[in-house]
Amino acid sequence: MTIMAEATIRDVAKRAQLSVATVSRALNGFDNVSEQARERIAAAVSELGYVPHAGARSLSLARNNAIGVVLPDLHGEFFSEIVRGMDREASRRGYLLLLSNLHAKSEQATKALRAMRGRVDGLLVMAPHLGEDELAVALPPGLPAVLINTRAQPGGHSAIHLDNAAGAAAVIEHFAALGRRTIVHVAGPEANIDAQERAAAAEAAARKHGLEFTIIRGDFEEDSGAAAVESLLASGTRFDAIFAGNDNMAIGALEALRRAGVQVPQQVAIAGFDDIPLARHLGVTTVRVRIAELGERALARLVDELGKRDAAGDELHAPELVVRSTSAADSRT
Repeated sequence: MTIMAEATIRDVAKRAQLSVATVSRALNGFDNVSEQARERIAAAVSELGYVPHAGARSLSLARNNAIGVVLPDLHGEFFSEIVRGMDREASRRGYLLLLSNLHAKSEQATKALRAMRGRVDGLLVMAPHLGEDELAVALPPGLPAVLINTRAQPGGHSAIHLDNAAGAAAVIEHFAALGRRTIVHVAGPEANIDAQERAAAAEAAARKHGLEFTIIRGDFEEDSGAAAVESLLASGTRFDAIFAGNDNMAIGALEALRRAGVQVPQQVAIAGFDDIPLARHLGVTTVRVRIAELGERALARLVDELGKRDAAGDELHAPELVVRSTSAADSRT
C-alpha cells in the first residue's frame, strides 16, 4: 500500500480517475454514483490511506438503517441461528440486514465486503478461514465493523471471540472423568481458526490427563463425521470417545456408529460443539455457544458503536458444556 502524507480528496479523485465532485458524492453517501465508481474510489482511499474530513466522513456514513452481515456460509443450523439472533436485535434497533457469503478466496472476500460499501451503515463479519492480512485488505476502510471469530486485527475493530479453548478443554475433562482413555478428535478445516483452537486445546487437555489422542481432519459437515468413524472402524482403531469440532460432525459420527452397531455411549461417548437445535433434539453432548445470543450481542455492539456508545475492543464469549445422553455418566458397560 502506498500511503501519502495528508492525502486529499483531489488525490483520491486523481487516483480513481474521476472528478472531485463524483468522489465527494460517494464519500457523502449519495446514491447517484455508479457501483464501478464506488469501487474505484474505495480502492483509491485504501491505497492512499486517505482519511476524510468530518464533512465527508466515508462511503458508509450516510445512514441507510441497514447492517451488512458477511458469513462464511448461509446454510446450516449454526448460521441460521446466528442470523436469527442478529435479525431479532436489528428489528429492535430499527435496522435491516443485508446478507452475503464470504467465500474462501481472499479476492472473493474483498469483493463481497466492499460491495457492501454505500449500502450499509456497518458490517458484521465472521471470517474464521481468513488470515489476518487477508482480512485487513478485504475490510472496506472507514466502514465500522464488528468481527466475529476472526484472527486478531491491529486496526482497532470491535471483535467478539468464542472461548474455543475453554470449551474444548471442558469436553476432554468430561471424558477423562468418565474414564475414557482413547479420544478421537474430528477436527474442522485446517485453515479455520475455530478448528485450530479447538483441536489445540483438546490435545493439550488430553496430554494433561495422559489420554491417547488422535486427530482426524473433517470439514464441519455431517458427512465428514460419518466418514471419520467409518475409517476408524475399517482400520480397527480402538477408541472410546469422539470429540467432534462441531455438532454437524458429531451427528454424522453418531449415525455412523449406530449403523455399525456400536453402542453410544456405552462403547463410545460422543460430544460436539455449538449446541445447534438438532443436537438438542438428538441428545448430543456439546459445548453450548448460545448462537442466537452471540448474533444479538454482535449486532448490539455494532449499533452502539455507530451511535458512539461503545468503544472498539475484544470481547470473549464464554461457552458451557452441556452433558446429554451421548456421554451419560452411568451407562458405561
